[in-house]
Amino acid sequence: MIKRIAAAAVTAASLALFAVPAAACGGLVAPNGAIRLSRATTMVDWHDGIERYMTSFSYQGQSFSDFGWIVPLPAVPLKVEEGGGWTLQRLNRETHPQPQFLALAGSAARVTDSAVVVQQVKVRALDITILKGSGQAIVDWCRQNGFLLNLETRDHLMTYAKGSPVFMAAKYNVARAAATKQLVGDGAPVLITMKLAHPWVPLEVLANGVAEVNADIYMITPGRIYTSDLAALESESPEGSFVPRAPGLAVPYQQPVSDELHRDLSSDKNMGWMQPGGWLTYITLTAPANTVTYDMGISGAGVIHVAAYGTPPMQVADGLHDLGTVVPAPPGTPDGPTLAPGMRTLLLQVASLVVILGAVSYATLRQWPRAVS
Repeated sequence: MIKRIAAAAVTAASLALFAVPAAACGGLVAPNGAIRLSRATTMVDWHDGIERYMTSFSYQGQSFSDFGWIVPLPAVPLKVEEGGGWTLQRLNRETHPQPQFLALAGSAARVTDSAVVVQQVKVRALDITILKGSGQAIVDWCRQNGFLLNLETRDHLMTYAKGSPVFMAAKYNVARAAATKQLVGDGAPVLITMKLAHPWVPLEVLANGVAEVNADIYMITPGRIYTSDLAALESESPEGSFVPRAPGLAVPYQQPVSDELHRDLSSDKNMGWMQPGGWLTYITLTAPANTVTYDMGISGAGVIHVAAYGTPPMQVADGLHDLGTVVPAPPGTPDGPTLAPGMRTLLLQVASLVVILGAVSYATLRQWPRAVS
């Protein structure tokens, strides 16, 4: 028992030393500019049609009672609960190893105008509400519940509502934070469980109200993730590459989930559902806010696709809405099977190669001495 306590104390100390600032993947709604978000950190675990999306809400600045975050969701959550206390920090340590520490081990439904309150929970100093409704209904609900919306945030909500009517409103309760001694900058990890056919991560929402987007995204999936269809066909590692047509979106790290990492993560609070094995892909987003106009989805083949925010979440992964690749069909074109943009490019390259080889073969045959009859 003494050994266990000592090991736990050393582990906690190491995590505290290397804790990363964590902020929500959401649009900040505050009375003025005195409150700012830290670097956004998110974990997405997807297995067997279930996505578990965890982010940590924190802020830096003065204390106000009427501020929070609005986060678009692709589906009504199966569950919203407090996430693991050290999970995001442990993932940071996994992808940014420190040599000296490598050896350490209440739901209710009601209607407010047109917006339906599907679920309400408390996570530390956060009052979380899951909403469903049109963009205007969500905007009206925010106004009626103490959220102050500027024009950018209002337009942002209206656009996201075209793709999905589900949102999460997280409101910071300053009085409860003071009572529980939660300090400014402390994160409140929130774990959202949803049933999804493909992994989906909102990214454009991070650009709301900031000059530059800085985010860390940890994807845990059964198979590898790739940055293009061609890379997937060749099983090419994405490490060190950027995602096409997604400014600032890069993959600096990808490795199988080790037994040690799984043991550490699954032992955290409410994280016992984590499955062993799979792949950890660390994705970073660093770009001017006006260039982050997209969200991210992962196809069944494990390929990262990005599409304009407001695209229905499960359509982002199909590749048909990739930025800069949508070509409208001419009027009267019959419906038929459509190839993903990356696959169309690959087939065009193969076709070009066949034409070149054919031309070379033809020229060679013309120069070959003819048989004398």
